[in-house]
Amino acid sequence: MRFFFRSRQFKIIISVFLCLCIISSVFGILGKSMAPGANVLGTVTAPLRSLATSISNLFSDFGKSISGSNELMLENSELEDKLNELREQMADYEAIKQENENLKGFLELKEQHPDFKFASGNLISRDNDDPFASFLINRGSMSDVKLYDPVITEAGLVGFVTEVGLTTSKVTTILNPDLTVGALDNRTGDSGIISGNSQLADDGLCRFYNLARSCSVAIGDYVVTSGEGIFPQGLLIGSVSAIGSDEYNTSIYADVEPFVDFSDIREVMVITEFDGQGGINPSKEDK
Repeated sequence: MRFFFRSRQFKIIISVFLCLCIISSVFGILGKSMAPGANVLGTVTAPLRSLATSISNLFSDFGKSISGSNELMLENSELEDKLNELREQMADYEAIKQENENLKGFLELKEQHPDFKFASGNLISRDNDDPFASFLINRGSMSDVKLYDPVITEAGLVGFVTEVGLTTSKVTTILNPDLTVGALDNRTGDSGIISGNSQLADDGLCRFYNLARSCSVAIGDYVVTSGEGIFPQGLLIGSVSAIGSDEYNTSIYADVEPFVDFSDIREVMVITEFDGQGGINPSKEDK
């Protein structure tokens, strides 16, 4: 609309309107000052005055229309602001709701394991070159985070800390073949080791190795930490999705789908202390 007011057409219309108004005013004044016999002049100029009046009314209506449009635009702008405010409130509500759900899961875990001490952290960046989904969190040694501290979400085990700075730490996930976790089938008690490889990582899976051929592991069973090494006992890892034999046919393995969705991690808890903490280094290279 503002471009119309600056246009040549608008300037021409205004000029014509002003000329007609001036002519109409002049003739009106002359008509009042002339003798009655001069009404012929008024008759001649009547069409011009009528045209001027029509144009004046047109511009008046146009001005009212513009004013109404401005009021409507202002109302729309206010409504848009209110809508944006409601959207922000809804986003805040969803974030708080998710945070409360996470805290609820952590509180339940704390009730089950009163010896656990936590440092909460948020994911700040992912290593896009790492096929095993490692990432950085905004907690480090200033928050009592240490090398090899276990990392979890409310869903289960994520991995452990492999690099520690003052305010940040790197987390390596259980998809990584350099990490091994002592594990148990929660239903049968059969034990083995959880680790990963590059092929499984593409599908977001890890593997339950070194299961005895006489074990009773079945698809759908839950796998948890056994408490050996640096991980406390009873942390959920995932569920068995497939079972197979090793190449020498001396043991069987089970593919495990972690309960944690590594592509959707936003908040984690680092277990900085628990009863029996210590034990062996979880890395294959150090065994």
